[in-house]
Amino acid sequence: MKFFNLKKGVVLVFLLVLQTACKVEPKPINYGDDHCHFCDMTVVDKTHAAEITTKKGKSFVYDAIECMIRELNQNKNEQDLAFILVADYSQPGQLIDARESHFLISKQIKSPMGANLSAFQSLDVAKKYQKENGGELYNWEEIKNKFSK
Repeated sequence: MKFFNLKKGVVLVFLLVLQTACKVEPKPINYGDDHCHFCDMTVVDKTHAAEITTKKGKSFVYDAIECMIRELNQNKNEQDLAFILVADYSQPGQLIDARESHFLISKQIKSPMGANLSAFQSLDVAKKYQKENGGELYNWEEIKNKFSK
């Protein structure tokens, strides 16, 4: 009887480890060490970085939102992705869901690859930055379309 309980316990522990090991999550960006998957520049800017994670758990980081969008437009099917994340310009280092974000292209806010593209979680904050810096606001679908040309 003790052997049966031990066996049952080992199986339960194995299943718990397997379940947590299979959890898909984005990886933390190692600023200054990670390289952009699209252009190979070192990712250093915490206000413009981006990351995608596939449903299989593979993560790719980008030094600029425009690099991620260009790669998505060329090579990736969004349905295969668990996470599409962009840095919130107003909260450096904070990654937010790109599909729910608001994007500003403003010549007054420089981004690493020169597209002057920044992301914001809050529409009110994005409008505040637009009022202070000029530029155009976009949602996720609009910004993808702009960079598909």
